[in-house]
Amino acid sequence: MFESLQPLRRKDTLRDARAGIALAAMNIPQVLGYTRIAGMPVVTGLYTLLAPVAAFAAFGSSRYLVVAADSATAAILASGLAGMAPMATPAWVTLAGYVALLTGAFLLLGRLLRLGFIADFLSQTVLLGFLTGVGFQVGIAVLGETLGLPVQSRRTMGQFVEIVRELPALHLPVLLVSGAVLGLVLALRFLSPKVPGPLVAVVSVTGASALWRFSARGIPTIGAVAGGLPHPSLHLLPWRQFLALVPVAGSCAIMIVTQSAATARVYALRHEQKLDENRDLVGLAAANVAAALTGTFMVNGSPTQTAMVETAGGGSQKAQLATAAVVACVLLFFTRPLQYLPQCVLGVLVLLVAIHLIDIRGMLAMRRESPGEFVVALITAISVVAVSVEAGILLAMALSLVRIVRHSYRPHTGVIQLDNGNAWKAAPVAPGVVTEPGLVLYRFGASLFYANANRFAEELLRLAGPRPSAVRWIIVDAEAITQIDYSASRVIAQLNEELRKDGVALGFARMPPDTLADFHRHHLADHIPPSRIFTRLHDALSAFRKIEAPPAQAKSTTPSGG
Repeated sequence: MFESLQPLRRKDTLRDARAGIALAAMNIPQVLGYTRIAGMPVVTGLYTLLAPVAAFAAFGSSRYLVVAADSATAAILASGLAGMAPMATPAWVTLAGYVALLTGAFLLLGRLLRLGFIADFLSQTVLLGFLTGVGFQVGIAVLGETLGLPVQSRRTMGQFVEIVRELPALHLPVLLVSGAVLGLVLALRFLSPKVPGPLVAVVSVTGASALWRFSARGIPTIGAVAGGLPHPSLHLLPWRQFLALVPVAGSCAIMIVTQSAATARVYALRHEQKLDENRDLVGLAAANVAAALTGTFMVNGSPTQTAMVETAGGGSQKAQLATAAVVACVLLFFTRPLQYLPQCVLGVLVLLVAIHLIDIRGMLAMRRESPGEFVVALITAISVVAVSVEAGILLAMALSLVRIVRHSYRPHTGVIQLDNGNAWKAAPVAPGVVTEPGLVLYRFGASLFYANANRFAEELLRLAGPRPSAVRWIIVDAEAITQIDYSASRVIAQLNEELRKDGVALGFARMPPDTLADFHRHHLADHIPPSRIFTRLHDALSAFRKIEAPPAQAKSTTPSGG
């Protein structure tokens, strides 16, 4: 426990304490904004920076990862609980607590099953599309509050339609306050990036609201905020309602595993830190259980907040504990002024987070480099906006797995030929394409298994052509074939028999040791003799020329290498 705090040197502790104070200054306004996404009481945002932070510091391995409220999981929560209770009520808080508790249980189960590797199955492609979709979904959700327009719909597209319809009824005082906050934050970000613009905006507008009584001028404020440290608030739920929370918690757990692992991995590599992703699952589980027991909603490893603590100079979880200490002081002594904070200010802060999530530049770069992957990312983003966040994360997982299967099912193949400089090149597979008359060197770019074995056989039969075949040998370049399963071995045996009837000999070259072990284990050596298993492609080429070429040509030399 608490290994992420080591070593306890005075110099490092003071540096981390300063970084933690800076993180609190930047992060407090942000987590207050996340409560608007999650539909939770404002004070619960501060709670996410207390017990959950300490729990992850105790059990996690990452020295940099900041675990607190996050926009993606907050959006999943709000979408999943929609219609089950009114937002920001005790009933809603209880439901959110149980979702956090279930999420912690899923994460702990993931640790017991050593599922830290699951993060690798969500590609950057679909994560980019998912987070871009969440950015649009969250931005539209708070746009009405930012502009002072009433919005009743719970669906993103319905909210957008309502906002457009109500634009003539814009509330000018709210619009002026929102514009001033937005301008101040952006100006400070441009002129003095190290100054915590959101905190300056919150303090300034809260003071102005108290002085000029914004609430009396038709500008809604968040109202009284409960002071003091959090306390447990879970109550028994009906069994049917509890079961309805399971898919919401499952979606949150998937998002937490993938986002936290990806973020922690980036900073571990950057700072040459040893990372235990399975132990981080224990830390994330403990953090979410702590959130449930202290009256707040689920927490996640946040990329933006982790970047904040690194920028501020933090080097261990001591910085995050310092942030928790600052937040505890705010809860004990400074919650009273928060009642004057205009609601539209939190809307602006969330809108800025949403804009940060929308990565149009990344999407356009992907479109230029890989149009197919761009389509996958776009479909994911559209599903988040048009359907729901849960649908988006489930579709993201499905599309990631489909891409993995597709790459194995339709790998790169080709006929290997020698160019004028005696270097190997690959030509597309087509009838009549050969390495040299009578010989085909065929490359298959994936393991051979039940799903792609028939494609492998079809391409080789196509290369052999109709009877009588002009091809005498087909040698498979097996360098990329790292495995042959039982089904594929039966296909190879049958293929060898069909080619033999056509007068075509089938062989392999550059077979990795593990693949060669599969070859013998499945008794393929009974069908394909050792004389047609070659160490190098040039060995296969030389053997073919000696056997098939006329005696006058058999003495010709072949290029070396291979």
